[in-house]
Amino acid sequence: MSGEQSYADLLTQPELLADVLHRMGLSDGSAPAQVERLTGGVSSSIFRVDVGDARYCMKQALPKLKVEKDWWAPVGRVFAEIAWLRAAHEIVPGHVPRVLGTDDACGAFAMEFLSAAEYDNWKAALLRGAVDVALAAQVGDVLGRIHHATAGDVDVARRFATGAHFFALRLEPYLVEAARRHPDLSVELIGLIYQTQHHSFVLVHGDVSPKNILVGKNGPVLLDAECAWFGDPAFDLAFLSTHLILKSAHLPSHAGAYLRALEGTLEGYRGHVSWEPVDLLFERIATLVPGLLLARIDGKSPVEYLDEATREQVRRFAREALGTPAASPASLLRRWQRARPDADER
Repeated sequence: MSGEQSYADLLTQPELLADVLHRMGLSDGSAPAQVERLTGGVSSSIFRVDVGDARYCMKQALPKLKVEKDWWAPVGRVFAEIAWLRAAHEIVPGHVPRVLGTDDACGAFAMEFLSAAEYDNWKAALLRGAVDVALAAQVGDVLGRIHHATAGDVDVARRFATGAHFFALRLEPYLVEAARRHPDLSVELIGLIYQTQHHSFVLVHGDVSPKNILVGKNGPVLLDAECAWFGDPAFDLAFLSTHLILKSAHLPSHAGAYLRALEGTLEGYRGHVSWEPVDLLFERIATLVPGLLLARIDGKSPVEYLDEATREQVRRFAREALGTPAASPASLLRRWQRARPDADER
C-alpha cells in the first residue's frame, strides 16, 4: 500500500511537482508552482497548477477509487486517456481539452485548464433543471464523429487494446457487481458483458456522463477518458442514456425535457453510423440501458442524488426491462414513461 499511496500523492510534493513540470517542458524553475486540488471524480487526483501567468490542469490516476466499496484499477489507464484525448483532438478539435505535457515516470499529464467562468458542467446544469435539447444533439454529433472516424481502424484498435482496463473500470464494478446483488438476473447481466466485449467497432470513450462534459461557447467538451477502449459504441450511448433517465427520475417535473434530450442525443449521433446497421446498434443500446440503470443503483458507484423511494422505482423498472428487453431506445423510453409515478398526471 505504501507504494500506491506515494504514487497517488506524488503531485502534492512540491519538489517532485517541480521536476514533473520541468520534464513536461512547462516550467524552467524560475517561478514556483501554485497547486490547488480540484474536487469531483472518484478515480484520479486532479490539480490546478499555476506557474507564473500560465495555468494548467494536471491529472494522475489513483490505484484505489474513492468510493465506499473496494474498487481497484490499473493506474496505467492514464496512458489510454492521454492517447484518447490526442486522437479525439484530431477529429473534433475544441471538443476535448488539449494535452500539454506528459510524464511517464509518475503517470501524470497536464492539459489546458478550462475555467468555471467560461465552462459550465453539464451535470450541474441538468440537476438545476436546465435542459438544452440542442446541446444534447451536439453531444451526440461529437461522439458520433469520433466513432465514425475510428470505425474499423486497425491501428486505433491496436493502440486501444485496453479491454482489461475497461473491464476493471466499467464491466466489473457495474454489471458484475449488479449480478452479485441480483443473482436471479445474473444470466441477463453477464450476457450484457459478453455482448459488450464481442462488438469491437470504434474508439469508445467509456465514461460519457454529464459530469464529464463541460459546456462552453462552442458547445460540449468531453473529459475523463480513462476507460478508453476499442470496442462497442453502444456502451457510450447507453451510459449517457442511463444518466438522462436517472435525471428524469430525480426531477419528474422536468422528465419530458430530459427524455427529449436523450432522443436528441441519439438523433445527433444516428447519421454517423457507418460500421453496422443503425437498428442493430440501437437495439444493443436498448438492451444495455436497464443493466446500467440497475448498476447505478446497486453497483460499486451508485448515483448519489436519488432518494430511496426513487432508487426502488428505478430498480423495479430495470429488473423488469432486463427480463423483457426492448427492441429500441424509443420502445424503452415509452416503457419508462408509463412506469414513472407521475405517468397519469401527464
